[in-house]
Amino acid sequence: MNWIIYLVSGIVAGAAAVSAVSFLNRRRIMRDNAKMVSDAKKESEAIIKEAKLEAESIKKDKILQAKEKFLELKAEHEKIINQKNRKISESEQRTVQKEAKLSQMLEEQKKKERALEQSMADNEKLSEKLERKNEELERLHNSQVEKLEEISGFSAERAKEELFNILKEEARSNAMQHIQETIDEAKLTAKNEAKKIVIQTIQRTATEDAIENSVSVFNIESDDIKGRIIGREGRNIRALEAATGVEIIVDDTPEAIILSCFDPVRREIARLSLHKLVTDGRIHPARIEEVVAKTRKQIEDEIISTGKKTTIDLGIHGLHPELIKVIGRMKYRSSYGQNLLQHSREVANLAATMAAELGLNAKLAKRAGLLHDIGKVPDSESETPHAILGMEWAEKYGEHPDVCNAIGAHHDETEMKTLIAPIIQVCDAISGARPGARRQVVESYLQRLRELEEMALGFDGVVKAYAIQAGRELRVIVESDKVSDQRASEISFDISQKIQNEMTYPGQVRVIVIRETRAVNVAK
Repeated sequence: MNWIIYLVSGIVAGAAAVSAVSFLNRRRIMRDNAKMVSDAKKESEAIIKEAKLEAESIKKDKILQAKEKFLELKAEHEKIINQKNRKISESEQRTVQKEAKLSQMLEEQKKKERALEQSMADNEKLSEKLERKNEELERLHNSQVEKLEEISGFSAERAKEELFNILKEEARSNAMQHIQETIDEAKLTAKNEAKKIVIQTIQRTATEDAIENSVSVFNIESDDIKGRIIGREGRNIRALEAATGVEIIVDDTPEAIILSCFDPVRREIARLSLHKLVTDGRIHPARIEEVVAKTRKQIEDEIISTGKKTTIDLGIHGLHPELIKVIGRMKYRSSYGQNLLQHSREVANLAATMAAELGLNAKLAKRAGLLHDIGKVPDSESETPHAILGMEWAEKYGEHPDVCNAIGAHHDETEMKTLIAPIIQVCDAISGARPGARRQVVESYLQRLRELEEMALGFDGVVKAYAIQAGRELRVIVESDKVSDQRASEISFDISQKIQNEMTYPGQVRVIVIRETRAVNVAK
């Protein structure tokens, strides 16, 4: 019995213990769950706070971007508005000018109409007066005819017939005499008139060639390139002017740079060098000197190519290479403002045509016409007349004696020994006599510039000399290791005094002596 009691007591105690353990476990689980919920709330609050801060930052960035975009669009809009306003203003200005011009033209037209009306009125009065005088004259004429009929005893018709017969015979006699005289004169002057007609025909058909000037325009894509060409503190443009001897004018002219120099070779070298530098994009003093040197070599090759092309175009063969080079150099020389190569080509064609018409050797005439002015392009200045110098060159390089004589005699510097010589002289005169073909003033101007440069080059230590500003400024470059600063000042003074004493020129000539020292090394 007792064991039953013990058993029941044990079961009850065990059940109570299990219940207590289960209760404790449930409380522990509830505490853990509460802690997890609290941690989750804290974490969510932190995430929400962080998200709010990030959203605020993004909001500020977007606001700043929106403001920048707005300012950019506003500036672009204002730029477009200003451009449109400027165009409208220009259009309005042009319209006002056109209206003023139209008003002036209308006023002039009204004046012309009033003058025309007055003239018509005057003409009407004169017409009436003239009619009255004609009536009076006719009346007087009839009266005189009646009196003559009474005196002569002939009627008017019979008197006309008699007079007509007399005048007819006299006119026939005079006409026959005049015709005979004309025939006799024509026989005497037929050949001269034929030659004259040939010359006039050639002169009428001669083409007008372009005259070289002293200014070239270098076109650029935008005005931003002007700043790169000038360089920092003007270093690039000074280096370019020193290397080429050309004055480079960078002004407000849109998309254009002016190259000024009396020597066309220098201008062409400067133009091609600028083109290469702008295309390449590398513009600095060392690069400028390199490009100018290469361009100068290119121009020399082009001179030879031009000479060869000219001889081929004219059908002239067998010329010495030195003569071909001289012909190419003619492209860059002018005679009294007339391009020398174009002038020589024209004389060659004229001479060939005239020689063919006269039954002479057309090939020799064309050869002499092309070479007649080669003495104008010497490597160095000479006191020998260009006709004699050209003849000496032609003899030196094996040209035909007739050609040499025609070259030397086209200005009567020597005796004419062939029939080709007077043809060359006449064709040279025809080519130079065209209206606007030559300009004496330009030639004297170019000669003065050459004399300025040669005078400066005659001093010791002077390397280069360039006459710019239409001869009003002479820039002299001296060797820095041979000429001191004090000596540079003395050279400037001496040159100015020599120019003042030995030359005649308008205005003033400013002499600038440049002494520069450079240290150049190459990194490999």
